Amino acid sequence: MHHHGYLWAGPKQRFDQEALRRPPHPEPPPAGSRPEAIQRYREVAATFPTADLPPLETAYWLLKPRSLVQGTWEEPQEAATWIGERLAEYAPRFSADRDRDSSRLRRLVDGATGQLRAGADVSYGFYLEHPSYLSVAVVTCSPNRANAGLPCPTARDFGAARTTSSSRN
Repeated sequence: MHHHGYLWAGPKQRFDQEALRRPPHPEPPPAGSRPEAIQRYREVAATFPTADLPPLETAYWLLKPRSLVQGTWEEPQEAATWIGERLAEYAPRFSADRDRDSSRLRRLVDGATGQLRAGADVSYGFYLEHPSYLSVAVVTCSPNRANAGLPCPTARDFGAARTTSSSRN
């Protein structure tokens, strides 16, 4: 088991494009469907796998391009430390004062460590200075508990992709 970190910060309006944040249905619309439905399906099928937007279900980060992986760790504590570093980095921009509280952020990191040790995914989201949003996620891989059939984005060269900390804004 190992963990992959993902980070997205951007306009809240873009984050709200939920259709682009969910994978397309496994079956395309049946023949004879309305042209709008077919076009929308094609758009989502083409956009979801490459869009850097956070998926609605955390595990679906594993379907995104490998280039979006911010770090890979074998130890849950290392992955949780990365989360803490990202939260500290963005905390001055959090829109709510309570979200900036350092003891609250420590509790989130401690909680993340426990969740990751249990094989769960962790996903935190914060409103930033209006109108932006931050998504920080760590996905447990090989296998993912929420969806064991999802492929590991770095399976071919896991050893080369391993990092202890990285960030990309």
